[in-house]
Amino acid sequence: MPLPIVQADTEELRARAFALRHAVFVVEQRVPESLEHDEHDADAYIVVALDHDRCIATGRLVRQPGGVGRIGRMAVDARWRRRGLGELVMQALESRARLDGLREIELHAQCYVEAFYARRGYARVGDVFVEAGIDHVAMRKRL
Repeated sequence: MPLPIVQADTEELRARAFALRHAVFVVEQRVPESLEHDEHDADAYIVVALDHDRCIATGRLVRQPGGVGRIGRMAVDARWRRRGLGELVMQALESRARLDGLREIELHAQCYVEAFYARRGYARVGDVFVEAGIDHVAMRKRL
């Protein structure tokens, strides 16, 4: 049963998105808390999937100069993984990027989910690198 993906356009919804990100990145993946939030959170387009009042999936789109968007902070609650929520979050973020007139999206994918992004048309750019202690690859997609 796909859940609707909505914009986190209130402080309450953003707080729920940040709580999920904390659970996934800081607690589960041991990313330092100081790296989980950054200056882009304030202006990012953030979406969430809610199961009743609980955020179970989230992602964000940051608009960059030159018509490029950057998708990141993709997180799905462990109990909800492999049910299509990541796909729905990506669709919502890509739709927003198109509405905003962006011509390309880039992202840093954790290596273990590179195939997920490749199935959505993202291509690897460059070699594996370490970000927040986790192996990543840069990927891009033209819209």
